[in-house]
Amino acid sequence: MNHRPISLDEFFRSYRQRREPLVLATVARTIGSTYRKAGAQMLLAGDGSAAGLLSGGCLEADLMERARGVLQSGIASVAEYDTRSSDDVLWGIGLGCEGAMSILLTKLDSDNDYQPFATAELCRREQIPVAFAIVVATSNERYPLGRAYWLDSPEQPPAAVRSACASMQSRRKAAASSASTVAATVTAEDATFLIVPVQLPTRLLLLGAGPDAMPLVEIAGLMGWQVTVMDHRPAYAIADRFPRAQHVMLHPAGSLAEILAGEHYDAAVVMSHHLPSDQVYLAALADSAIPYIGLLGPELRRVRVMTELGAQSRKFAGRLYGPIGLDIGARTPEAIALAIVSEIQAVLAGRPGGSFSARMADE
Repeated sequence: MNHRPISLDEFFRSYRQRREPLVLATVARTIGSTYRKAGAQMLLAGDGSAAGLLSGGCLEADLMERARGVLQSGIASVAEYDTRSSDDVLWGIGLGCEGAMSILLTKLDSDNDYQPFATAELCRREQIPVAFAIVVATSNERYPLGRAYWLDSPEQPPAAVRSACASMQSRRKAAASSASTVAATVTAEDATFLIVPVQLPTRLLLLGAGPDAMPLVEIAGLMGWQVTVMDHRPAYAIADRFPRAQHVMLHPAGSLAEILAGEHYDAAVVMSHHLPSDQVYLAALADSAIPYIGLLGPELRRVRVMTELGAQSRKFAGRLYGPIGLDIGARTPEAIALAIVSEIQAVLAGRPGGSFSARMADE
């Protein structure tokens, strides 16, 4: 199996443009400790390529073999993996995760318009909060295994499923785009439906397009984030330098307030290395509702900028992070980028960003 180091949506678009079929693997149910939980997805292609992971890489080879059968037959199937027995290491596929997982495999092609993934990809791209339903178990011919129901789909599921989708969509609208919503199951009319929320990507605004911004955009892009880069310097604000960015803008720092008025962002990072520009950026960000604002540079630089902003600095209470990033001993641009992305991920997820092992030792 050839795992591609790109996001699911990038992988999907490349195959759909060539009208090549894919298999969508969706975690339908888990018990105990598993790498991914219900609703997680990956894509597999007939040429052996794949994007996404449902385990640490242990069961994906088996999934690929099963996916080839689904591609050939067009019939959805469920793969069951149970690693709760110690015999699994000897006789099974050796996951050793002490959990069980059911994975639904469905074919995506031009005959079904690549649904429901096509709608999910569109909603992520357009930042539309939505949920879709997919049949993961059934004894009702009206709702066959693998049948999906999405926004404006020609067929509709039972009323209880429609209600569950609408409720989940309402919660998604009320939450930040990066907030996580857990998949749910609904049983109706002798069929079990998995309600899968479309996780909207984090929107990151990067103010400063210097060389150290390049690895930050690369890592954020691998996370599937939507990145906008802005700089006032023509030599830096060049789209070819940031292939994973959705937008690269050449604007003076003073135009940021106007840009913020028409766009929503989950996080902003100020790293122009130009003090006057950083002050202008922060003045505009003070009046925004962006929950995470990071400022590159030492503490003395942050204090100086905040002093210059005066009363406006109070508007940053609880959302300004400077020096930016988690303390991981970062010294290189790549490591600093990792520290920044990690802190943004932790803050938006409402997590402390510490070590799992240290947390368990304290419990």
